[in-house]
Amino acid sequence: MAERNRRTVRDLRRGNRARVLQRLYFDGPLSRQELGPVTGLSSGSISNVVAELSAEGLLEEAGVVDSDGGRPRTLLRVAPDGGLLVGIDIGETRVRVELFDLSLTELARTERLLAQHGYDVERIVAHVRTGVADVLRDAGADPRRLLGIGIGVPGIIERDGPEGPDGTRGAVVHGQTIGWRAVPFEQLLREAVDVPPEVPLFIDNGAKTLGQAEMWFGGGRGAGAAAIALIGSGVGACVDHGDILDEDRTSLALEWGHTTVQLRGRRCRCGSIGCLEAYAGAEALRERWREAGGPLPEGADDETALAALLAAAYPARRGTTPDPLALALLDETAECLGAALADLVNLFLPERILIGGWAGLLLGPRLLPEIRRYANDYALRHAAARTTIEMGRLGPDAVTVGAATLPLADFLTRGGSRPEPGGSGTPPRTAVEVVRERHRTPVN
Repeated sequence: MAERNRRTVRDLRRGNRARVLQRLYFDGPLSRQELGPVTGLSSGSISNVVAELSAEGLLEEAGVVDSDGGRPRTLLRVAPDGGLLVGIDIGETRVRVELFDLSLTELARTERLLAQHGYDVERIVAHVRTGVADVLRDAGADPRRLLGIGIGVPGIIERDGPEGPDGTRGAVVHGQTIGWRAVPFEQLLREAVDVPPEVPLFIDNGAKTLGQAEMWFGGGRGAGAAAIALIGSGVGACVDHGDILDEDRTSLALEWGHTTVQLRGRRCRCGSIGCLEAYAGAEALRERWREAGGPLPEGADDETALAALLAAAYPARRGTTPDPLALALLDETAECLGAALADLVNLFLPERILIGGWAGLLLGPRLLPEIRRYANDYALRHAAARTTIEMGRLGPDAVTVGAATLPLADFLTRGGSRPEPGGSGTPPRTAVEVVRERHRTPVN
């Protein structure tokens, strides 16, 4: 019984630390006096938690503000150098690895192109291994300061994978469009990446990591419900309900690119026909432009081909006639995207829809008015009237930033504590579990 009580007190103490850290991270800088109302903690508890976190180097002063007739109040914030995070985007054209501090300021980055070798699993694992080593070396960073490594990948993530040598079960990736069938990706990375064994790995769908980044720091901030579309060589989406500090917040990755937009339509690389990805993905756009006789450089990859298609439809040189085939192809793409976004509107009733991904960021500025028009044509009027369709705000690094938020969310939920040395890390939790941890009853 005594041991149970000790565990309970320790857990609630950790919860108090988490509440302070999370509020300062998302709403800071704040004074000690401001922390009380927003966390529900007593002034004594606030003082104790702030003293602990400051002594551990996780909080720092961020200036002072005048109070009404009283002493100036010291503002506090989460210390950027309190730890390191790695975010990795296993994209469909490259592997991007970035090292961040706690404020998600980039410290180092590296990229590995995938055009030549595609999605060979061993080569992807090697890219991750060397990429992590490179960013740590380039930043002169100590691997022992890592709080975790987050990885965004295409496909469906299964959490309960095969048991590894340390007795834990890791994430398995089912990526039908990239030829990954039940790949025990977490186990492979754990065996390959040279970091301390207690550094946890977090693997999730790339569209979902993009969505978390936009919800935390971008165009989704403050939305009660948002859908975020990732348009690259392939197409995906996620739907988030609830603000980042809502107790019942949920996040759901969708295989949106494999919803049907054309009966008896084009063959998708997933093997089905008429999928959105077969019309709006950059790989499909390259093939459609080639089939239409559009001029493409020899051996053009998806990014080069999409740039050529847009240049043909919207020539930069004044007086040059737009290519009517390119315009027609892009109009069909806008209609397919608009119809598919209308499905998201009718099914999930989001307040906002954000378009991201490297191809989405190229297409959006040209096609956004037409995408909106087609979405309104296909969606229910009342639902469409409640939804805005905008571009994502975080640019091409959004998936990498979102991947880094996976270990960051775990760290904040732990109240700033680190996994114990020699452990196997913490398995990824759902957004619901992370947010509910934030709202456990505090000890005052």
